[in-house]
Amino acid sequence: MTTKSVLVVLSSHGQLGSTGRKTGWYLPEFAHPYYVLAPHFKLTIASPQGGHAPLDPGSAEAFKNDQECTEFLQTKSALWENTEKLSTFLGRAGEFDAIFYPGGHGPMFDVAVDQDSIALIREFWESGKIVSTVCHGSAALINVKLSDGSYLVADTPVTGFANSEEDEINFSQYMPFMLETELNKVSGGKYEKAHTNWVSHVTVAKEGRLLTGQNPGSARDLAKVIQQTLNA
Repeated sequence: MTTKSVLVVLSSHGQLGSTGRKTGWYLPEFAHPYYVLAPHFKLTIASPQGGHAPLDPGSAEAFKNDQECTEFLQTKSALWENTEKLSTFLGRAGEFDAIFYPGGHGPMFDVAVDQDSIALIREFWESGKIVSTVCHGSAALINVKLSDGSYLVADTPVTGFANSEEDEINFSQYMPFMLETELNKVSGGKYEKAHTNWVSHVTVAKEGRLLTGQNPGSARDLAKVIQQTLNA
């Protein structure tokens, strides 16, 4: 049986606004899904700029006692040091079965407005593929319109990092927009979240092809849903 393929898209953005702080993609949101998906599917790693995709150093510190994250950091750096340029995948959705965007604050600044990313998500969706995002990776969805002019997430349950979670870590002031607010707007009020900050919450929408997770704690659960969906 042919191995199914997932295109993983990391942020290329490494600076948190004008603060001078470093950001990027968030360690457990790639590491935890990697260990769920990699044994079963071919993973191809891309980023808007290609090459090195910056890891948020704060995520490495926050998850330094997480065994999978530590192992991933120590043994898998080639995955994010040598990403392929996202634009090279335009017109190639047929080579993949799913696209997946990990979070971290980086995507708020680049993939949210990256025209190649927007076009690629539309292409994947209209080719019948799975579109999946976790945490701030859901920023990739807010500007995606389909060929008929409608938003991909219009009138559709969707989740991503909650405003209350952003407030709790005191990062709201640095964001170009509030993810929950924008997702709620483009989805027509269908944004969902857990009742408590940091608790896992995954949405499965649009005939099971639009899969989103709220926060870092949702990454593994989301990956399991991706796995189940690809194996169905």
